[in-house]
Amino acid sequence: MTHLDRDDAEIEASRAPLMDHLIELRKRLMVCVVAFVLAFIVCFAFAGHIYLFLVKPYAAAFAFFQSVGAHGGVSPLDLILGTAGLKPLPTIGADEVKLIYTAPLEILFTKMKLAALGGVFIAFPVIAYQLYRFIAPGLYRNERGAFLPFLVAAPVLFVLGAALVYYVMLPFVMWFSLSQGISGDGITAELLPKVSDYLSLVTALVLAFGFCFQLPVVMTLIGMAGLISSELMSKGRRYAIVAVVVVAAVVTPPDPVSQLMLAVPMVLLYEISIWCVRIIEMRRKKADQAADSAA
Repeated sequence: MTHLDRDDAEIEASRAPLMDHLIELRKRLMVCVVAFVLAFIVCFAFAGHIYLFLVKPYAAAFAFFQSVGAHGGVSPLDLILGTAGLKPLPTIGADEVKLIYTAPLEILFTKMKLAALGGVFIAFPVIAYQLYRFIAPGLYRNERGAFLPFLVAAPVLFVLGAALVYYVMLPFVMWFSLSQGISGDGITAELLPKVSDYLSLVTALVLAFGFCFQLPVVMTLIGMAGLISSELMSKGRRYAIVAVVVVAAVVTPPDPVSQLMLAVPMVLLYEISIWCVRIIEMRRKKADQAADSAA
């Protein structure tokens, strides 16, 4: 019996009535909901600490801005190291980092939103495992082995994108925002961000970078399905770069630094995607040659 025959036999043995599949789906969805609710409760209990952690990039930008002023130079490395806590921030005297809220329940809703995002992130391993266990019986053995790495690669790439936002992009965005203040003739217009607006900015950037960093995963899956080839991706490189620049301009704040911070990694990820698809093609070619030799 060949591997294909054995896989067909396993899939046939795993067949079940529609009602059984629905019952199993309900059970796995309940596990996912319980995991999310527990993670939500934990994150809500520590929502204040989590929010203070998210404000650190703004605090670093604010400290350096107060130290050197709007027209002073600041080293990009200093901003990054200051956000990471690897470099002491300048002493800003009596000034302190302030955010405001203008609605009675704004803090509560912000904490709930933060807890929901944290709950999804913490519960993702459970959700991904339940998803895999539900669809695994319908996959061939080699498809199961190919599916598992993507469950690991997707969250890892998402975290890398989020880290780029937190340690590199946010400090520069907040520095740029602080430098746009206006003062003169007894009038001052300075940045005083709302609690909810700051979280919305962080959320939008993290999601944008996290999903854009899924490019190798998506392109590799498309390549595995035979819908695209590495040769086609190589020939379409210039169009891909244009598309990357457009996406970076849409999802990032309107400043060239932020756009470059997303565009450059995405171009590199596109090149990695080409190599991933090329490796898949080489393995598929070797498998076909081995099958031909065996026949």
